[in-house]
Amino acid sequence: MELTEIIGYIGALIVGLVLGLIGGGGSILTVPILVYFLGFSPIIATSYSLFVVGSTALVGTFRNIKKNTIDFKTAIIFAVPSIITVFMVRSLVIPNLPEVILTIGKFSLTNSLFIMLIFAVIMLLAGWSMIKSKTINSENAIKDFDNTHYFAIGTQAIGIGALAGLVGAGGGFLIVPALVLLVKLPIKKAISTSLFIIAIQSLIGFLGDLKTLDIDWKFLITFTIISILGIFIGLALSKKISAKGLKKGFGYFTLLMAIYIIYKELF
Repeated sequence: MELTEIIGYIGALIVGLVLGLIGGGGSILTVPILVYFLGFSPIIATSYSLFVVGSTALVGTFRNIKKNTIDFKTAIIFAVPSIITVFMVRSLVIPNLPEVILTIGKFSLTNSLFIMLIFAVIMLLAGWSMIKSKTINSENAIKDFDNTHYFAIGTQAIGIGALAGLVGAGGGFLIVPALVLLVKLPIKKAISTSLFIIAIQSLIGFLGDLKTLDIDWKFLITFTIISILGIFIGLALSKKISAKGLKKGFGYFTLLMAIYIIYKELF
């Protein structure tokens, strides 16, 4: 086993630890580990990230089903447009992205650069969200829930599906506030429902890659299993460590990673 592969598997364990400790952020680490440490192209990395994120979220979903903390009706309303969007992005948009999207003078915006820059923007938003996160409660939610708000949910679901398809992230930091503020779900139920949505949209999005990408199943399954192991370790540690401080610290780390990606890709 080569050193880079060992580093990659250590990274997989860290991805799981982060997910177990703060309940999110794992996908933000997965793509940079695959691209910068293991040398995968951004398109392959985002595909693998969907599988890792979807599989780990699925493990959490099974736990939540036993606890009866998932609002399946809301999950389906949110998941259907999101799933359709992420599948279409992975199966139709990604394979047909031109090698060079835009050229301005000597600057060329390649498909890899485009994906990594979008990913960096998502990291900036996620990092800021973690740093500035406040307790969300359903008292601030819309009181008269009607078809207008179903439309709002569908619109946001399409946007999140498009982002998930492009950068391989679950989008939990966007889904949870939407479920709390638009659907009036209690925060714990919103987190569980979000995890279920992420599992479905990520794994179905990954299916859109099977015909167009050559998947290294041995590596991917090993990486995912180690990540899931990291989740259980993280869950055990989370009972002894304050998640609030960790989340804010990881938010600052995410901002620095985003700035590093932008600098590395552009300069």
